[in-house]
Amino acid sequence: MSVSVVTVYHSGYGHTAVVAEAVNAGVSCVEGVEAILLDASELNTPDAPGLALLDNADGLIFGAPTYMGSASAVFKGFMEATSSRWMEQKWANKVAGGFTNSGAMNGDKQNTLVEFMTFAMQHSMIWVGLGQMPGNNHSGGSENDANRLGATIGCMTQANVDQAGDVAPPQSDRDTATAFGVRMAESVKRWGR
Repeated sequence: MSVSVVTVYHSGYGHTAVVAEAVNAGVSCVEGVEAILLDASELNTPDAPGLALLDNADGLIFGAPTYMGSASAVFKGFMEATSSRWMEQKWANKVAGGFTNSGAMNGDKQNTLVEFMTFAMQHSMIWVGLGQMPGNNHSGGSENDANRLGATIGCMTQANVDQAGDVAPPQSDRDTATAFGVRMAESVKRWGR
């Protein structure tokens, strides 16, 4: 039986789009899982056609840049557009996870992931964390380690603000995102409907 995972994301400067593509690539490499990538800017009204894909998906992955300590306004517009679905608990028991990117190493990215997790909990979804040990946290570590930012509740990446998406975030963050996509796909296969 095939399952589907939709990655909904917003990207202001192209960096988060790179992460979304890496996550989606991880999802798509798991056999029996359909990977779908949607731009949140096209899902900001309750009657947006793309929301039907989310209604029918087995898993949802949320991604946005962290601006001023929380998700971008465009992504919040998507979140608010799902209110009628919340009222019906239409997404209850779907598997969910999230990722975010910012220019700073910390950038208060955890707050964005907590925001996504709360959003998923309000929809009665099942949250899946990153599932990777922290990298670059000892003298033998490096910037090339997977999970170099030490995230747990979701995937965090960092992109230098003076570099475009073809360079930033670095490959180690892209690899972390791809591994997170694999974990999400495997989780959906295990616990999805």
